[in-house]
Amino acid sequence: MTEQNDSQESRQESRQAKAGAIIVPVTLFEQNCTIIWDEPSKKAVVIDPGGDVPKILDAIKQTGVTVEKIWLTHGHIDHVGGAAELRDALTVPIEGPHVADKFLLDNVVASGARFGMTGGRDFTPDRWLDEGDSVSIGGLQFDILHCPGHSPGSVVFFNKDLRFAHVGDVLFAGSVGRTDLPGGSHATLISSIKTKLLPLGDDVGFICGHGAGSSIGQERMTNPFITGEM
Repeated sequence: MTEQNDSQESRQESRQAKAGAIIVPVTLFEQNCTIIWDEPSKKAVVIDPGGDVPKILDAIKQTGVTVEKIWLTHGHIDHVGGAAELRDALTVPIEGPHVADKFLLDNVVASGARFGMTGGRDFTPDRWLDEGDSVSIGGLQFDILHCPGHSPGSVVFFNKDLRFAHVGDVLFAGSVGRTDLPGGSHATLISSIKTKLLPLGDDVGFICGHGAGSSIGQERMTNPFITGEM
């Protein structure tokens, strides 16, 4: 057992050596803007820059990485409010979400006004993402899973090698995304989780849009919305 445990620890350390990540909480919604980078090259991506762009830029500088892309999990204001500003500041492309969230990106300013958030701009990403697509940063490749329900165009980024996913607001530690916003559907959301996320494997860890991360296995066992699902 010792040799097996040592081997597992070695593989885990090897995976961890390939990538790094920090979370930058932004906006009044404490949204988990995430910076992920390929460790060897220090090439990085910013996922869901919802606002507070100066704070994000400062975190990038302190981390010492080179951001080459912005990825969006979905179109809600707390995840995209700073996307256009950050794209201009860094001169990098925006990839995602799925085109079904176009109606949200077309109304960033109006949505922000409802929550007292200023500075956001309506925009179109440089690339829409769909089921089966992949995106990469440095030597890291992520598969795209289209997981509607929280919003029609929500996507999840999954890295097979790292056994890691960024799930946006699809799934949380102990909860799931809200579905009372335009285009939301609880039944669709649960179906997305059951058919797209749970099959990834219990060992897959994830970062979500708000709060602490978790793992697929932990949520399968304890999340009241999906407990017992196989």
